[in-house]
Amino acid sequence: MSIGYSVEGATDRAFLEGLRRRWCPEATLIEGAFRGASHISLRRDIPKICLELAHKGAKVFVFLTDANSQDWRQVRQHESELIPSEFRHLTLYGVADRNIECWLAADRTYLAQQLGISPKVLKVDDPKDIVEKELGITRHDKREEEIASLVYNAPLHNWLKKSSSFEAFYEDARILSKQEGVSIPNERDAKMRKVNG
Repeated sequence: MSIGYSVEGATDRAFLEGLRRRWCPEATLIEGAFRGASHISLRRDIPKICLELAHKGAKVFVFLTDANSQDWRQVRQHESELIPSEFRHLTLYGVADRNIECWLAADRTYLAQQLGISPKVLKVDDPKDIVEKELGITRHDKREEEIASLVYNAPLHNWLKKSSSFEAFYEDARILSKQEGVSIPNERDAKMRKVNG
């Protein structure tokens, strides 16, 4: 399966790569333009990205974006309405609470162990700066492999309990995967992950 995607940056791309390895390892990711890279309105940008990805051979489309200070549900509703009708049934639209680092820090204990810090350090509204500092992310080294590994090995059953926006993304991913004949693991069952992972 070919999965086309459009994200806001390297951390989002690495996050998606970690999920691909975990949920659909046989799939190929096809990168579309970064959201906002064209500096035109989302109303024109999103349809253009869908057409670009379809032209590149994508069978399904994934958009990841940040809610920033807005309600993630409203962002998802507004932006997903901009997807052309012929692509909507093939599109997964994920909106992280504030940013993708909030999903990475949904289980503070797990992330803190991976970063070698106290979970208390991650008890903030926006963990982005902490995650970037502790991972050693720089302008020239985005640490994408480390982020993909963090996601691949994460206790997603905990993320589902602690992040309603990630839970919505996961549920939508399961629906789309069934529609496309792909089976995403039941991440709600921690025992299943240990057996399969």
